Amino acid sequence: MTSPQHIAILGATGSVGRSALDVVKSIDGMEVFAISGRSQLDLLEQQAQEFHPKYVVAADPVTATPFQFRTDAEVLIGAEHLKTIASDPRVDTVLASIVGFAGLESALAAVEHGKRLALANKETLVVGGHLINAAAVRSGAEILPVDSEHSAIFQAIQSGKRSAVKKIVLTASGGPFREFHADEMHGVTVEQALAHPTWDMGRKISIDSATMMNKALEIIEAKWLFDISADQIEVVIHPQSLIHSMVTFVDNSTMAQMSPPDMRLPIQYALTWPDRVAGPAADFDFSVAHQFDFHPPDFDRFPALELGFEVARTGGSAGAVVNAANEAAVSAFLDRKLSFTDIVGACREVLEQHNFESHPTFEQLVAADRWARQEMAKWITA
Repeated sequence: MTSPQHIAILGATGSVGRSALDVVKSIDGMEVFAISGRSQLDLLEQQAQEFHPKYVVAADPVTATPFQFRTDAEVLIGAEHLKTIASDPRVDTVLASIVGFAGLESALAAVEHGKRLALANKETLVVGGHLINAAAVRSGAEILPVDSEHSAIFQAIQSGKRSAVKKIVLTASGGPFREFHADEMHGVTVEQALAHPTWDMGRKISIDSATMMNKALEIIEAKWLFDISADQIEVVIHPQSLIHSMVTFVDNSTMAQMSPPDMRLPIQYALTWPDRVAGPAADFDFSVAHQFDFHPPDFDRFPALELGFEVARTGGSAGAVVNAANEAAVSAFLDRKLSFTDIVGACREVLEQHNFESHPTFEQLVAADRWARQEMAKWITA
């Protein structure tokens, strides 16, 4: 890199944030300008001591106020500072890996100020895709995907013209219940749902993978990210998680991106694009035999998929409502207040009850998010 790239990593203590710091450490020319975290303050402090950012944002005042940070960085307490960091003129790239609706405002601020947004927070586009894309057009911001599936599509799509794309194919591991029968799903426990067979992820994302709500959200994200209709998106179960997604062009040639399941690769590509440089991601071992299986998804066993396609077609405020309902439902399941099979059904019921807005403002999205969480709370206690 000809000049240092100053990066703000929002959500540095999560699995993606930790992997991002591993990437930054291995590549010359990248400097950490700011990091943020919410609850793992000991880890956040360790990261500050190792990477020497100018700012550390501790988003939760309740946990951060009594904590004595030992760092030379300036410590900012409160989630409102995330937006300030994301729009700071000294920042080149914002890696947005805050989980859930909480990551939208800072991601939007980064785009409004013309940053490169390395987007790991799929909910940003699920909830506010129309706002993000409009802001990017105005500012010239770059939005590069960090999700392994969307990074794969972004890489594969460069082998042709966007106008020649026939469809995109999102691969899914199938989660821990890919071989379960529908009647076996009713007794799923929290421990079973958290045991993902391939990826090491946070609790919320692990549950989303188990219900395949993560793939539903990725369907919606792909619509906004690649300016494609829901009818041009397919999902296929690929248990090995080696092919991360595919693009089929109008001549029926399909391009796939393949690599071992290592989040450092898509993170690095989002930070260094259009260049490829040596980095810490694992190499593919061709000295051993590999098997590649593809299976159509079972929509009856995983009703979240149909819900994802429905929301992608509907647009507007539907994404905000489903996302908020799902966050609340997953939290209730983890607290053992809701059954596993009720998560998606409850989300659909909340979606069907909401007052749809076709072009919601940011304030209306906030209101829709709040309303959906309140409705889910009623549903859980009913």
